[in-house]
Amino acid sequence: MLFWLAVGLAAVLAALLMWRQVDIYLDRAAWTRLADLARQDDVRFDPSLVADLPEPARRYFEFMIENGTPIRTVVRIETTGELGLGTRKEPKYQPMTAIQILAPPHGLVSKVKSGVLSGSDGAMPDGSWTRFWLLGIVPVVRASNSDHQRSAFGRVVAEAAFWAPASLLPSEAVTWEGVASDTARATVRNGEFAQSVDIAVDASGAPKEVLIQRWSNENPEKEFREQPFGGYPSNYREVGGYRLPMHVEGGNHFGTAEYFAFFKADVTKIDLI
Repeated sequence: MLFWLAVGLAAVLAALLMWRQVDIYLDRAAWTRLADLARQDDVRFDPSLVADLPEPARRYFEFMIENGTPIRTVVRIETTGELGLGTRKEPKYQPMTAIQILAPPHGLVSKVKSGVLSGSDGAMPDGSWTRFWLLGIVPVVRASNSDHQRSAFGRVVAEAAFWAPASLLPSEAVTWEGVASDTARATVRNGEFAQSVDIAVDASGAPKEVLIQRWSNENPEKEFREQPFGGYPSNYREVGGYRLPMHVEGGNHFGTAEYFAFFKADVTKIDLI
């Protein structure tokens, strides 16, 4: 009996390890697809590209991208920080490290480790996922459906405002409008999805707040609906002609009494691909 129990446990363990390897393979394949979208041309930023935009948007671009800088829309980001695995009242922050590729509007892959949990979040034109494992062996969180993809696209657009500003330059896929004297709104379209992002800037053009209405079920009713999601970027540094935030805090219900900053990250390395 013990022999057959051991055989059964070994078979289950082998199946779980194989499943985990499949997840790793899928992450790598998606990462490669996004990396292949990196621009190879030598188009460079010029203020004339944004001359017709609302004034806060012009200020944003002229702060974020130096004149003459090559246009780069794919970014590799390494971060350390904290993830809140609980609620606003009991955040249960855990140390976190992450490596991410961000290629707006097409998608992202974020490989995360937090304590005994590890896994990835991803968004691609043909799907999205959240896949996390306990001790690299036991699957504990798995999500992938149309609601998840719509929500994930919102994250792609929000993070574009932080770390991939060139992806928000006006185009057939990106339009801009003014909201207030210091706030402009970009609307990004990709396939069946459209997502607006409000960027509030200071006098120099540095983003102070980034806000989207994200499709999410992070609410007491656990119902998917649009609700405010956003964050605060800070500690800007020059990276290859771009001024990018090295610290970002963000979360659900941004700008309300229910705001929970479940994500606090410091950039340790960032590369424009």
